[in-house]
Amino acid sequence: MAENKLRISIPDEVIMSKIYLIRDKKVMLDRDLAELYGIETKVLKQTVRRNINRFPSDFMFEMSLGELHDWRSQFVTSITDKMGLRYPPFCFTEHGVLMLSSVLNSDRAIKVNIQIIRIFTKIRELLLAHKDILLQIEQMQKKIAEHDNNILLIFEYIKELEQGKKLKTDQQHHNKIGFKR
Repeated sequence: MAENKLRISIPDEVIMSKIYLIRDKKVMLDRDLAELYGIETKVLKQTVRRNINRFPSDFMFEMSLGELHDWRSQFVTSITDKMGLRYPPFCFTEHGVLMLSSVLNSDRAIKVNIQIIRIFTKIRELLLAHKDILLQIEQMQKKIAEHDNNILLIFEYIKELEQGKKLKTDQQHHNKIGFKR
């Protein structure tokens, strides 16, 4: 019963759609987190800057201008959405999101953080569960590559046999030169 009170009414799909892969890390952007927490992005950034020692580079990093440009070009965004990204955002890893709960003391922030951490955990579990399948697919691809090489080798042998057979037939149909009895 107490767990139901902790859940907030944000669909998991909404939160999952706000998780991006930047610098080979799964991250959430400051503006998305601020929206989920019900605060302004400016307030979230100020709070983080005041507590910057709690956010090492593996918890949070600021996107470079080049990364921001590349990231925006990957998505079809409306003009108003681009206007919201005038400055490079803070990118929070799973640990950074967890640390946000210690600097943002609102009940909503804590509830949203719990839900976000659960989603990160689900994603990690799904990746681990499908790791075996990915390994099997990789092994199958290797076998197929080996089979392709073997098939090419068989075709080469067949060509050599055909050439040998053709030479033999050509030699039989040639007029023999030399002394006849």
